[in-house]
Amino acid sequence: MIKRGIATFGLDYGKCPKWLFDRMVKLGSEVIEIIVAEYGPNEFVKRLGDPVWFQSLGTVLAFDWNASGLTTILTAALKEAVRRREREFGLFICGGKGKTSLKTPDEIRNYSGQIGLNARQSDSLVYNSKMAAKVDSSLVQDGYAIYHHAFFFSNPPDGQVAWTVVQQGMNAGNQTARRYHWHSAKVADLVCEPHSGISSQLLAPTLDLTAQTSGKNRGISAELVSGSYRGLMKDIQILRKHSSGLSQMVKVKKGQGELTLLNLETKEFKWHPVANEDFSKSKYLDKILYKACENKPENYEKLVALEGVGAKTIRALSLVAEMIYGAEPSYIDPARYSFAHGGKDATPYPVDRPTYDSTIEFFSKVIRMMKKTGPAEKNQMMGRLNKVGV
Repeated sequence: MIKRGIATFGLDYGKCPKWLFDRMVKLGSEVIEIIVAEYGPNEFVKRLGDPVWFQSLGTVLAFDWNASGLTTILTAALKEAVRRREREFGLFICGGKGKTSLKTPDEIRNYSGQIGLNARQSDSLVYNSKMAAKVDSSLVQDGYAIYHHAFFFSNPPDGQVAWTVVQQGMNAGNQTARRYHWHSAKVADLVCEPHSGISSQLLAPTLDLTAQTSGKNRGISAELVSGSYRGLMKDIQILRKHSSGLSQMVKVKKGQGELTLLNLETKEFKWHPVANEDFSKSKYLDKILYKACENKPENYEKLVALEGVGAKTIRALSLVAEMIYGAEPSYIDPARYSFAHGGKDATPYPVDRPTYDSTIEFFSKVIRMMKKTGPAEKNQMMGRLNKVGV
């Protein structure tokens, strides 16, 4: 079961004042040093994958608890806090907001070279970073456009590299933000429920192709592009022909059988996020589908990873898989059950008291250690770090 956390925050267009950012960097450095010394870099990376813990850390560092800027500013502060101390901490932070996020692959490769990771390990980290961004922009179609992507990874003494992705999307229409968390230990499949958490204020009309229940839809989508381009385009043409404003269902003959093709008008299909999709002739969509058929990806993950395959291509294949082959995907917002500790009214389940208490105790211990940490204790911590080879 995926453990998720929920946070409430709206879009914040202001800037963090320098006096506050500098203090966040300083305090963040202290927090990182203590956690790495006591628990190791993998634990810190793991904690960042928990949306509630991440939100709590931002609050500890004194940024607005309910603003979208907590994600971007906290990431920037942590990145500055470890600057030039990455190898000492065994902790590396790549990417960030806007154009900075585009530098993530180069930063990963640069750090990988510094710590001696081989090409296969470096390429794997880059691939995971890119796939996380693609999945949350193309497979979770909830109306939030990704504008922040941060990739955290470790280099612990035992060589067991861990990574976490924290990315955020914005919905300009309702002025809200949504944060997506991934952690390597929880990712068994990059395209099937890979998140360690999703933080969101609002539930949105969503096509969620990462859901376990979307498995059949994913499978048929991959099969569609593994077959012939001509066959796929025949199915696309069926949708183009019948996705008009009809007020009744349309019977479409396919092979030896007959199926019901639902009208895509908003009035009758309002819960479907592609209700207003324009399936008229699209040279770009057709070109991408042709390229996908030429590549013949062996599975859905390989399909998603193809260059040029994005949200619209995924929607088209998903709709064909559902309407023509009966493979319905999930339309349940993955943030719907995003409570890390449960709810007092037992929705979606009773409060998980041990987990709740563990979260409180972890922060309490770190804060107590920070309060009593003096020069001597810091030297002792650095001695422990040197002993373990960080």
